[in-house]
Amino acid sequence: MSTLRIFNHYVRVPFLVLGLIEIIGIFSSVVLGSYLLVRYHFSEEGYYLELSLKAGIMTLVMLLSMIAAGLYQARLREGTLGFILRLTTSYLLGILGLSLIFYIFPDLLLGRGIMAISLASSFAFILVIRWFLFLTDPNLFKKRILVLGAGKRASVITELRRKSDQFGFTILGFVHLRGETDVVEKEKILNLNMPLIDYVDRNDVDEIVMAIEDRRKGIPMRELLDCKMHGVDIIDVLTFFERETGKIRLDQLQPSWLLFSQGFNQGGMRDFSKRAFDIVISAGLLLLTWPFMLLAAIAIWLESGCKFDTPIFFKQVRVGLGGRPFQVLKFRSMVVNAEKSGKAQWATKNDSRVTRVGKLIRKIRVDELPQIFNVFRGDMSFVGPRPERPEFVVMLSEKIPYYAERHHVKPGITGWAQLLYPYGSSEKDAMEKLQYDLYYVKNHSIFLDFLIMLQTAEVVLFGRGAR
Repeated sequence: MSTLRIFNHYVRVPFLVLGLIEIIGIFSSVVLGSYLLVRYHFSEEGYYLELSLKAGIMTLVMLLSMIAAGLYQARLREGTLGFILRLTTSYLLGILGLSLIFYIFPDLLLGRGIMAISLASSFAFILVIRWFLFLTDPNLFKKRILVLGAGKRASVITELRRKSDQFGFTILGFVHLRGETDVVEKEKILNLNMPLIDYVDRNDVDEIVMAIEDRRKGIPMRELLDCKMHGVDIIDVLTFFERETGKIRLDQLQPSWLLFSQGFNQGGMRDFSKRAFDIVISAGLLLLTWPFMLLAAIAIWLESGCKFDTPIFFKQVRVGLGGRPFQVLKFRSMVVNAEKSGKAQWATKNDSRVTRVGKLIRKIRVDELPQIFNVFRGDMSFVGPRPERPEFVVMLSEKIPYYAERHHVKPGITGWAQLLYPYGSSEKDAMEKLQYDLYYVKNHSIFLDFLIMLQTAEVVLFGRGAR
């Protein structure tokens, strides 16, 4: 099993195992540091319980910092130096978080010597574990997958060529079906000369992906039933892409799949918990970032020539829940009257309308922070699809199927598409981002919101997607 479904979101088993190993490593490093420096305390009653509490807090903080730095994502492609940079960044974040906790709760303070040993030994442990697991590329946790079909519908799977794209599975081959035109490369096609169940048993197949052009003919139903009875998972190609890529492929999407697949949960309890999450997280973010917001406001005012009639904030109509319009609040990052023609324009790379201060606050996402007040007002959530302008919504709804479905949840300050796709400024980009937005609309939960919130720190720290 390469993935588990937790609160509707697919979580990769290799990363769960890796996380567990690193949790044990960080916890043990605190115990090791304490034993090396103050081993005589271990005989005292209650000392180990107290130490376990402190070690647990440090482990939790470091784990959250590593998630925020993007260290539990299969799409990392920076290489060894990039990984070390992310790990170092996560430890700096962790040290800041621990310093804040120790300042508020001094009784939880670990000695400087214990902290130094714990941080150094756990850092080295994680480096060794990651080197062993990723450089050797073990297949222990990968699903062995057989694709039923070799036509156009099956060929989209071959687009997942990168090592990171195939982190959780291994494709054994594509089974040729009578009456179907093969599109997949010949060397990958299997012409079985035995019953399907025999091939499955001999090759330890874990899962069969249904990628058949026309399901009305050519499906070996009896053989598939035998495989199902032997414990082999059988899923359709759209569910496979949803699980492996975190998006819903529009080119494979059919209304029947939306009707009968799991997800799209709504309800009073869900709305209440989502609203409580939004208020708590937004209030915490406001307390942490108000100095940066004040500096941004002063910088915008100074750049405008200290003119009181020049706006610091920027209001713009966007489309929210149920297609209802609202005014989003942002720091002004463009020149005044950036759209003199009155026609809505996409923001582009190196946009000449963006001011010098605007470039900086866009890069570090400070321009979005006033949207916290939109969250307090209830127009937005902290996590959700980014709100779009009405002009673009009308245009995109006419050209992109299922575009209106993204308005079944509140828009957000950050979102799943913002994490997994760079800034978009075209219809093609809008279509790509919609695939991620549909995944969020289908699988949204507090658990997924929390993961997105943590991983948004990676976007801010490493400047991905800013324009």
